[in-house]
Amino acid sequence: MNKFAIGCGGVLVIIAFFAVVAGLGLMGSYNRLVKLQQSVDQSWAQVQNVYQRRADLIPNLVNTVSGAANFEKSTLIAVTNARASVGRVQLDPNKAPTDAAQLEQFQAAQGQLSNALSRLLVVVERYPEIKANQSFLGLQAQLEGTENRISVERGNFNTAVQNYNTAVRSFPTNFIAGMFGFAPRPFFAAQPGAERAPAVNFNFGTPAPATSPTGTP
Repeated sequence: MNKFAIGCGGVLVIIAFFAVVAGLGLMGSYNRLVKLQQSVDQSWAQVQNVYQRRADLIPNLVNTVSGAANFEKSTLIAVTNARASVGRVQLDPNKAPTDAAQLEQFQAAQGQLSNALSRLLVVVERYPEIKANQSFLGLQAQLEGTENRISVERGNFNTAVQNYNTAVRSFPTNFIAGMFGFAPRPFFAAQPGAERAPAVNFNFGTPAPATSPTGTP
């Protein structure tokens, strides 16, 4: 075996070594992106679950309130219509949206429902018989818990998206992302007061504490 053959063999070994290292790096980056993408989808599924929980509470809430004499029908209609609007925004419950416009439409519909529910709770203040209804109080308690979970799960979703998007845009993972179609995902947009769950006041007759623009008392 001459020196040329030995030299060629050494070069091939070096090339093979770097090819293996590059392959392992490629596989590691791909697997990391898959894991981060699954985390986003799992967080999205949780967001959908808590929003669905709120939607499921509304029929019983509306039925309980509508039993009161002379209750404002326009308020009930607003809640019912807002819930119907949410139902018309169909998104995959198990896969986070990739289209920012779709997520914005979903968020707008949910925001409309939040506003309608807030209005309903304000109107209820004028009806002592509703405020004394144990079924209504129980539904309110469930609604408050659900609103808090919505706030938490939206935050978890945005965190998962941020981690995923950072990886997708970072060098050298961005090359792997481009090769295999890992596109950035949209966030829930920040809105005034979005960091706080809608107020659900159980201390009837007691004014809610004032909050500053940052959400602190």
